[in-house]
Amino acid sequence: MELSRRTFHALAGTAALGFALTGSGSPTSANPARTAPTGPPPPVPSADGRPHEIGFDHYSLLVDGRRLVLWSGEMHPFRLPSPSLWRDVLEKMRAHGYNAVSVYVAWNHHSPAPGRYDFTGVRDLDLFLRTAAEAGLYVILRPGPYINAEVDAGGFPGWLTATEGRARTSDPTYLRYVDEWLTAVNAVAAKRLFTRGTGTVLLYQIENEYDAHVDEPSGRAYMSYLYEKVRADGIDVPLFHNDKGPGGHWTPGSFGTGGEKGRWLYGFDGYPEPDRVPPDWGLFGSGGATGGATASPKTPGFVPEFGGGWFDPWGGSAFDGKGYAEARRTRDAAYERRFHLTNLANGITLHNIYMTFGGTSWGWLPAPAVYTSYDYGAAFDEARNATPKLAPMHQTGQLLRFVPDLAKLHRAKSVRASDERIKVYHLTNPDTGAHFYVLRNDTGEAVSSTLPKAGIDVPVTVPARDAKLIAAGLRLGHRTLVHSTVQPMLSLTAGRQDIAVFAGRRGEMAQVVLECADEPTPMRLDAEPAWAYNLGKLNITAPLGAGGLSRVRVEGDGVDTPMLVLFADDATALRLWPYETPSGPLLVYGPALLRSAELRDSTVHLTGDTTGQTGLEVWGPRGITHVTWNGRPVATRISASGSLLALRPLPGVARPSLPALDGWRRRAGNPESEPDFDDSDWTTADKETTFSTTPVPDGQPVLFADDYGFHYGDVWYRGEWNDENGIESVSLAYSTGTQGLLMAWLDGEPLGTHRMPVPDKERARQGTWTAKAGFDLPEKLRERLREARDGQRDRHVLSVLVRRMQHDMDGKALDTHKAARGLTAVTFEGGSPEVTWRIQGASTPDPVRGPMNTGGLHGEREGWHLPEYDDGDWKDAELPRAERRQGVTWYRTDFRLDVAPGVDASIGLVLDDDPGRAYRVQIFLNGWNMGQYINDVGPQHTFVLPNGILRTRGANTLALAVLSDGTTPAGPGEARLTLLGAAAGGVPVNPV
Repeated sequence: MELSRRTFHALAGTAALGFALTGSGSPTSANPARTAPTGPPPPVPSADGRPHEIGFDHYSLLVDGRRLVLWSGEMHPFRLPSPSLWRDVLEKMRAHGYNAVSVYVAWNHHSPAPGRYDFTGVRDLDLFLRTAAEAGLYVILRPGPYINAEVDAGGFPGWLTATEGRARTSDPTYLRYVDEWLTAVNAVAAKRLFTRGTGTVLLYQIENEYDAHVDEPSGRAYMSYLYEKVRADGIDVPLFHNDKGPGGHWTPGSFGTGGEKGRWLYGFDGYPEPDRVPPDWGLFGSGGATGGATASPKTPGFVPEFGGGWFDPWGGSAFDGKGYAEARRTRDAAYERRFHLTNLANGITLHNIYMTFGGTSWGWLPAPAVYTSYDYGAAFDEARNATPKLAPMHQTGQLLRFVPDLAKLHRAKSVRASDERIKVYHLTNPDTGAHFYVLRNDTGEAVSSTLPKAGIDVPVTVPARDAKLIAAGLRLGHRTLVHSTVQPMLSLTAGRQDIAVFAGRRGEMAQVVLECADEPTPMRLDAEPAWAYNLGKLNITAPLGAGGLSRVRVEGDGVDTPMLVLFADDATALRLWPYETPSGPLLVYGPALLRSAELRDSTVHLTGDTTGQTGLEVWGPRGITHVTWNGRPVATRISASGSLLALRPLPGVARPSLPALDGWRRRAGNPESEPDFDDSDWTTADKETTFSTTPVPDGQPVLFADDYGFHYGDVWYRGEWNDENGIESVSLAYSTGTQGLLMAWLDGEPLGTHRMPVPDKERARQGTWTAKAGFDLPEKLRERLREARDGQRDRHVLSVLVRRMQHDMDGKALDTHKAARGLTAVTFEGGSPEVTWRIQGASTPDPVRGPMNTGGLHGEREGWHLPEYDDGDWKDAELPRAERRQGVTWYRTDFRLDVAPGVDASIGLVLDDDPGRAYRVQIFLNGWNMGQYINDVGPQHTFVLPNGILRTRGANTLALAVLSDGTTPAGPGEARLTLLGAAAGGVPVNPV
């Protein structure tokens, strides 16, 4: 319903005060009439204690009057439940060219109950924001209240499913809960705003892909409420929303902002299929309200989410059962170049890649549409390893950081390639006169072509389904680039020389032409390059990747400052690390990662990672004579290129050995199925009304688990009645997320198991699955019941276990997260018993691991998953096992790791078995629910065990809760540890 004016302003609270404090003189006000010139970009952000101004015009963001191209990557701290590792991922992002990190904040991760909000431990948002600032990254904060994100209920807390009020509208009941959440999260965010100099939060998103009530008063009032509430809470950075696609929804002026103008950005999400032609969403597009950036011509082009991968459902239908390795193959480095460079050509200067690190949907966090892994095919895999698809992100990110011309571009005169299979985008910077050409090849074979109208008369090669950016007239330090056939990667001045790096594909012949008024004296420092001088132009060529990094030094051309030109293929470019210091930039070549560089006196102190033995070369500010690596001195000499060159290679990493998993103990875990089980302390299920979107069947009590406070994991039901011994069958209607199941017992005898079907591609996003499970009573049980008619027995118990899986997301704002979970109706044939129902789910939420860690299995309620549990009386067991029974069996073992100090080892658990065996496993490591394995569905078999939860130097406890349906022998089969990656270096890791 629509809010009345009085109700709206009451809920908005102190919004008026917020506007009084942050009025038209706000540090985030935009003034499109005053166009900032092209110049140096803002320095690397930090919590520097100084106030900052954040504005924008139609070209780009403006930070303290300087143009900023935002090159951001998405990660979710709640998908990496080890705060120490947040620093690892953030430092890797910063080193690889990203200048910002975009983060959802999941309401359900922080709120176990109404009025209760927890920002401690793995939920310490303030720690994450501080760490991002220390890593030198801006933050795009996205706290919803709805986030989607392929998490349970789209981020809504479980308790919200059982409340009155229409979510994602201006319904006052819903807004009261939203107000509660935003008050809590904004209290943290307000302390880390870049405008205040106390953090690096640069932008703030309200809601998420909200397109359900765009043209309705309720939708507009809802967006207005969120805007005013956020401002009232002291958030003074620019706000934005991410349109679900280029639909022109929620552009500036489309809803009320309390009179505030010029502080709202339009953004739209884009997930084009990799086999499609990249769309033009801006300068080269069709224009208009649905043309992407053209929907908001006075704000910069902004894609808050651009597909850096895609998610995979249970059964793996998205990638034909091949999992995220296939996602990474189909959305590889060539995909990244083709689509992201098209966006840059279209004037999009705010760009966020979703996901850059996907992580793990541990516990009961995943939405129905996904399984445990959220690897996403991202640039950093789930085990935190850099992947080859980082190459274009690294190269383009460094280019945007060091070449400011790209922050202000106009569409320039049309230029065609001589071979029209190459599409050419031509842009120019009106201040500097630099020209940029994005060349895209949408065909299945490499194409070489000249660009006669651009003055490029040598062939430029674009591989199949790939793209490249080349430049002309670009100032590189003290010289000007006439043109190149490969992409410039960076330009900086280190010490007494300019350095320019060019990068491209391995085997490509790169050509760089420099203006030189006088004939230069080039010096070839590696065997591969060659050059020629003619009519004021120096033409340098080099085959990329033939010998690693190729160097040419240029001097003697009338310019006092020498120039070092470096050529790199993709693999080599991923070992080049620029770094800004107070004394000036430096460039490091060799290691797998550079984390930090600090200059003290004449020594540069470097930290980072190596994976194999590698050289080290450092170009830095004048006066540097010594180098340390991870605290140890490195002997160096001065090279012909002016660098400090290590005399001996840096060592690689010693890969740790992993123990076998043995010494298993086991115990049956479903005593609730026995008729004499004591359920007297369970909750009586006797409600008659519900706020669920699922109707209550006539003549039935409310059996929905959420109505009784059980929001996550398995739920048990026990129905008891007397007499009615002629029952022949029972029908159990139930509702779950994807891959839910139900199993039932009557008087302790198994009736059977019913499971929801494996989704195909058409039903992969279906969030709620319903079915009726009909069970005929076995003949032996019928005989027993008939005998009981003579008075021998008249009490009966129907026990039902429902693996309810997760709540649906509410992507269309239809309250679909409120669809029932658990039993919905129970009917009988052969009798009409009066049943008393009791229900039991998860006990009190774990104060450390949170409400989504455990469900209602007996072992979970009794703490069998916890490392401190005493399992001394359990039976010994060996794997693999093959046991046929309906129900739950627990297995536990201990193992020790002894990974050397200074080694970052990423370790996973592999489960494997005959795919014909029907069972599933919940994996608990040291009490943490690290995911669910479904043996006969897949596709996931490897589960990442994050350091901090995993003790890499000490004892660990692994518990497996095996749920088997009794139709086949059940495992576990093979269970082993595997090394997913290792590096010498890493970050210090504290136990969680």
